Amino acid sequence: DSQATLVTLVASTRPYALKFQVADRTLLAVNLRVETHSVSVAHADSVTLEPPAVDSLQHGAVGFLYRACPLEAGSARLLRIGPWLRYVVQSYGRCSIDLRQTFDAYRGKFSSKTRSTLLRKVRKWEEFTSEPVRWEVFRSPEELRRFHPLARQVSSRSYQERLLDAGLPGDQAFINEMSRLASQDSVRGYILFHGTRPVSYLYCPVIDGVVIYEHLGYDPDYLPHSVGTILQWHALEDLFAERRFSHFDFTEGETDHKRLFATRIEPSANVLFVRFSALRWCLLYAHSRFDAVVAQASSLATRWGLKAKLRRWQRFGRSSA
Repeated sequence: DSQATLVTLVASTRPYALKFQVADRTLLAVNLRVETHSVSVAHADSVTLEPPAVDSLQHGAVGFLYRACPLEAGSARLLRIGPWLRYVVQSYGRCSIDLRQTFDAYRGKFSSKTRSTLLRKVRKWEEFTSEPVRWEVFRSPEELRRFHPLARQVSSRSYQERLLDAGLPGDQAFINEMSRLASQDSVRGYILFHGTRPVSYLYCPVIDGVVIYEHLGYDPDYLPHSVGTILQWHALEDLFAERRFSHFDFTEGETDHKRLFATRIEPSANVLFVRFSALRWCLLYAHSRFDAVVAQASSLATRWGLKAKLRRWQRFGRSSA
């Protein structure tokens, strides 16, 4: 039963923003009220996604969003299945790390050149700061209360918050949830410091033994120093040492950073099932065609050697181009 391995992230329905997006810029977002579920990376191999039952739709909702679903290559992006429109919002390689091994065994997955590069980044950081790498892990409710303002200090300056609306939340509801998770030993926070200044953070809730890569960011002043990579390396060493968790889930999206650290990359997708209507079909078709044009432009920019420069300029300004 595919539904048995779905973990509900949102108990009630809420708006999901279907974004018409170019790189990090959202030009238009259309809200669809859906119930959101996510497939745990620990169970992804056993899931076969099927259309939901019509009578399972909650009042006021137009459908369901299933995140990180295994999906066969070549599946139609927009398809009508009975009363539903199935729409593949995003396809990507889902990156994860198997934490059920030793850190030494994990290090062995890297080539000698990559290991040397990672250690060289650490050494250069120590030379820059004139001290050993200073980082902290936060687990308890008291520690997470100290973590939050330090991480917010970084998040408020990060491109993740400025451009993607994906910074660490500062509202009381999030703080309460963070404290609840900490009281159950179900969250980890990590911060890298330059002296007393926080320069990179990582916030990871834990669901059923899987560590979730949920919020992260770094101070753009420290872009040349690979502070996100340095913190990730030390956080993973700490997680392996705990010997408590099964996987580290990088969640949706695929980046060089995730591919570098992952031990597994599985084809996955975020899939919408919404009740059929002509208006919704037009919306989803328009979104798919818009994405196709953006993808073609992105391919041309890559071929001409412009994509990386444009993204860097967009995130960090003219001085970084």
